[in-house]
Amino acid sequence: MPVGVRLMQKVSSTRAFAKVAPHVIPAMDRAVHRLTRGKVLLSARMLPGLILTARGAKSGQSRVTPLACMPEPAGTWVLIGSNFGRDGHPAWTANLLKYPDVEVSWRGQVIPVRAELLAGEERAAAWRAALGFWPPYATYQARVEREIRLFRLTRR
Repeated sequence: MPVGVRLMQKVSSTRAFAKVAPHVIPAMDRAVHRLTRGKVLLSARMLPGLILTARGAKSGQSRVTPLACMPEPAGTWVLIGSNFGRDGHPAWTANLLKYPDVEVSWRGQVIPVRAELLAGEERAAAWRAALGFWPPYATYQARVEREIRLFRLTRR
Protein backbone atom coordinates (compact mmCIF):
# COMPACT_ATOMS: atom_id res chain seq x y z
CA MET A 1 0.00 0.00 0.00
CA PRO A 2 1.45 3.43 -0.92
CA VAL A 3 2.63 5.63 1.96
CA GLY A 4 0.20 8.39 0.94
CA VAL A 5 -2.78 6.07 1.28
CA ARG A 6 -1.67 4.83 4.71
CA LEU A 7 -1.18 8.44 5.84
CA MET A 8 -4.61 9.45 4.56
CA GLN A 9 -6.20 6.48 6.36
CA LYS A 10 -4.62 7.62 9.63
CA VAL A 11 -5.61 11.25 9.12
CA SER A 12 -9.16 10.37 8.08
CA SER A 13 -9.63 8.37 11.30
CA THR A 14 -9.09 11.43 13.54
CA ARG A 15 -11.85 13.43 15.20
CA ALA A 16 -10.36 16.65 13.78
CA PHE A 17 -10.80 15.27 10.25
CA ALA A 18 -14.41 14.35 11.09
CA LYS A 19 -15.08 17.96 12.10
CA VAL A 20 -13.46 19.65 9.09
CA ALA A 21 -13.85 17.20 6.18
CA PRO A 22 -17.66 17.29 5.82
CA HIS A 23 -17.49 21.03 5.18
CA VAL A 24 -14.41 21.20 2.96
CA ILE A 25 -14.29 18.01 0.85
CA PRO A 26 -17.82 18.11 -0.65
CA ALA A 27 -17.49 21.81 -1.55
CA MET A 28 -14.16 21.17 -3.30
CA ASP A 29 -15.54 18.12 -5.08
CA ARG A 30 -18.65 19.96 -6.32
CA ALA A 31 -16.59 22.88 -7.66
CA VAL A 32 -13.98 20.72 -9.44
CA HIS A 33 -16.66 18.36 -10.78
CA ARG A 34 -18.59 21.31 -12.23
CA LEU A 35 -15.46 22.92 -13.73
CA THR A 36 -14.36 19.67 -15.39
CA ARG A 37 -17.86 18.84 -16.67
CA GLY A 38 -18.07 15.72 -14.54
CA LYS A 39 -14.68 14.28 -15.44
CA VAL A 40 -12.74 14.92 -12.19
CA LEU A 41 -13.59 14.38 -8.54
CA LEU A 42 -10.68 15.41 -6.30
CA SER A 43 -11.51 13.07 -3.41
CA ALA A 44 -11.56 10.18 -5.90
CA ARG A 45 -7.78 10.46 -6.08
CA MET A 46 -7.79 8.59 -2.74
CA LEU A 47 -11.07 6.63 -2.90
CA PRO A 48 -13.38 6.07 -5.85
CA GLY A 49 -16.15 8.62 -5.86
CA LEU A 50 -19.35 9.58 -7.58
CA ILE A 51 -21.81 12.45 -7.52
CA LEU A 52 -25.24 11.45 -6.22
CA THR A 53 -28.27 13.44 -7.38
CA ALA A 54 -31.31 12.64 -5.27
CA ARG A 55 -34.53 14.29 -4.14
CA GLY A 56 -34.44 15.69 -0.63
CA ALA A 57 -36.51 13.60 1.78
CA LYS A 58 -38.11 16.70 3.33
CA SER A 59 -37.96 19.30 0.54
CA GLY A 60 -38.33 17.10 -2.52
CA GLN A 61 -35.76 19.36 -4.20
CA SER A 62 -32.76 18.03 -6.09
CA ARG A 63 -29.70 17.46 -3.89
CA VAL A 64 -26.21 16.94 -5.31
CA THR A 65 -23.77 15.13 -3.04
CA PRO A 66 -20.21 14.00 -3.79
CA LEU A 67 -19.59 10.63 -2.10
CA ALA A 68 -16.90 8.02 -1.79
CA CYS A 69 -18.12 4.69 -3.11
CA MET A 70 -17.03 1.11 -3.32
CA PRO A 71 -17.42 -0.15 -6.90
CA GLU A 72 -18.34 -3.83 -7.16
CA PRO A 73 -17.40 -6.28 -9.93
CA ALA A 74 -21.07 -6.62 -10.97
CA GLY A 75 -21.16 -2.95 -12.03
CA THR A 76 -22.94 -1.85 -8.85
CA TRP A 77 -21.69 0.52 -6.16
CA VAL A 78 -21.91 0.45 -2.37
CA LEU A 79 -22.34 3.75 -0.54
CA ILE A 80 -21.30 3.85 3.11
CA GLY A 81 -23.18 6.33 5.29
CA SER A 82 -20.31 6.78 7.73
CA ASN A 83 -20.71 10.56 8.06
CA PHE A 84 -16.98 10.58 8.91
CA GLY A 85 -17.78 8.90 12.23
CA ARG A 86 -20.06 11.69 13.42
CA ASP A 87 -23.35 11.20 15.26
CA GLY A 88 -26.41 10.96 13.09
CA HIS A 89 -26.91 9.47 9.66
CA PRO A 90 -25.91 11.70 6.76
CA ALA A 91 -28.88 13.47 5.13
CA TRP A 92 -28.33 11.73 1.80
CA THR A 93 -29.21 8.38 3.42
CA ALA A 94 -32.69 9.66 4.38
CA ASN A 95 -33.10 10.90 0.81
CA LEU A 96 -32.34 7.41 -0.55
CA LEU A 97 -34.74 5.78 1.90
CA LYS A 98 -37.60 8.01 0.75
CA TYR A 99 -36.67 8.33 -2.95
CA PRO A 100 -34.51 5.34 -4.00
CA ASP A 101 -34.55 6.12 -7.75
CA VAL A 102 -31.64 8.51 -8.23
CA GLU A 103 -28.81 9.37 -10.62
CA VAL A 104 -25.07 9.18 -10.22
CA SER A 105 -22.31 10.82 -12.18
CA TRP A 106 -19.59 8.21 -12.53
CA ARG A 107 -16.46 9.06 -14.51
CA GLY A 108 -18.29 11.72 -16.50
CA GLN A 109 -21.33 9.58 -17.29
CA VAL A 110 -24.79 10.18 -15.77
CA ILE A 111 -26.38 6.85 -14.83
CA PRO A 112 -29.90 6.25 -13.44
CA VAL A 113 -29.72 3.87 -10.47
CA ARG A 114 -31.88 2.44 -7.71
CA ALA A 115 -30.63 2.46 -4.12
CA GLU A 116 -31.28 -0.45 -1.79
CA LEU A 117 -30.59 -0.31 1.96
CA LEU A 118 -28.62 -3.42 2.81
CA ALA A 119 -29.59 -5.60 5.78
CA GLY A 120 -28.76 -8.97 7.27
CA GLU A 121 -26.08 -11.14 5.68
CA GLU A 122 -26.02 -8.96 2.56
CA ARG A 123 -25.10 -5.96 4.72
CA ALA A 124 -22.59 -8.00 6.74
CA ALA A 125 -20.80 -9.14 3.57
CA ALA A 126 -20.74 -5.59 2.17
CA TRP A 127 -19.45 -4.26 5.51
CA ARG A 128 -16.59 -6.79 5.52
CA ALA A 129 -15.71 -5.73 1.97
CA ALA A 130 -15.89 -2.05 2.97
CA LEU A 131 -13.47 -2.62 5.87
CA GLY A 132 -11.02 -4.31 3.52
CA PHE A 133 -11.48 -1.48 1.04
CA TRP A 134 -11.05 1.39 3.54
CA PRO A 135 -10.13 0.29 7.12
CA PRO A 136 -10.99 3.68 8.75
CA TYR A 137 -14.67 2.73 8.43
CA ALA A 138 -14.11 0.54 11.52
CA THR A 139 -12.97 3.63 13.47
CA TYR A 140 -16.03 5.55 12.30
CA GLN A 141 -18.36 2.74 13.44
CA ALA A 142 -16.64 2.47 16.82
CA ARG A 143 -17.25 6.19 17.42
CA VAL A 144 -21.03 6.09 17.01
CA GLU A 145 -23.98 4.22 18.55
CA ARG A 146 -25.90 3.94 15.26
CA GLU A 147 -25.31 1.22 12.70
CA ILE A 148 -23.75 2.80 9.62
CA ARG A 149 -26.15 2.52 6.70
CA LEU A 150 -24.96 0.77 3.54
CA PHE A 151 -26.70 1.12 0.19
CA ARG A 152 -26.18 -0.76 -3.04
CA LEU A 153 -26.77 1.21 -6.23
CA THR A 154 -27.91 -0.81 -9.24
CA ARG A 155 -28.42 0.54 -12.75
CA ARG A 156 -32.04 1.03 -13.74
